[in-house]
Amino acid sequence: MAGKDREKQLARQRYERQQQRRAAERARARRIKIIGVAAGVAVIAAGTGAAVWYTGRDDKKADAKTAAAGTCSYKPAQEAGAPKGLGTPPAKPAYTAPVAATVKTSQGDIGLQLYGDKAPCATNSFAFLAAKGFWKNSHCHRLSTSEGLKMLQCGDPTGTGSGGPGYQFGNENTAGATYKAGTLAMANAGAGTNGSQFFLVYGDSQLSPDYTVLGKITSGLDTLQAVAKAGIAKAGQDGTGEPKKKVTIQDVTIAGK
Repeated sequence: MAGKDREKQLARQRYERQQQRRAAERARARRIKIIGVAAGVAVIAAGTGAAVWYTGRDDKKADAKTAAAGTCSYKPAQEAGAPKGLGTPPAKPAYTAPVAATVKTSQGDIGLQLYGDKAPCATNSFAFLAAKGFWKNSHCHRLSTSEGLKMLQCGDPTGTGSGGPGYQFGNENTAGATYKAGTLAMANAGAGTNGSQFFLVYGDSQLSPDYTVLGKITSGLDTLQAVAKAGIAKAGQDGTGEPKKKVTIQDVTIAGK
């Protein structure tokens, strides 16, 4: 009996360690799900071994009501890298029309147009973080070069995939969303978990319409494609990883600010 009890105890400990590892992996990255061209299966970002499907339908209805009311809701969240005293963006969006932005990087400038009309809360957050210098000296931690997902993911102050601004908000502008080359979108880990991480699509990608389309790339697409061509330094289980050509964000500016 003592031997069997010991075996059960060891098995339970192995199971607990396995669950802890999986929980850590889930927390480590903003997940982007794609439909694999060859395999035809859902793939989760950041090298996790299992797929989880988030629909977020109720949150989308709530977000639509919030947007219709002309206000935004930013909920506090425990996230790595969140500066103390950063606060949250104002409830009233700063922009209700498209606005230009520039991401200055070590590989060159990337020009953006933010959809203040279609995604006012995401644009509001992006502008807020830019004004705070939130992204300065952070690097884009995740590159995907697969046929189904061609993007560079940035915005995590820790560079690990688990960091954020200390607040989260819901999706916008996802109805019928497609992620063609030149799309700027928010990365998330499920419904209502948008934060500071975003991804720049340099080639047509197959994504479920669960990611806020924040805007479009107006210049610098060739810079992103050059980064992608250089490849991934060390790919994780999902085939993504840090780019060989390191991309460090030096500054983010909003037109007129």
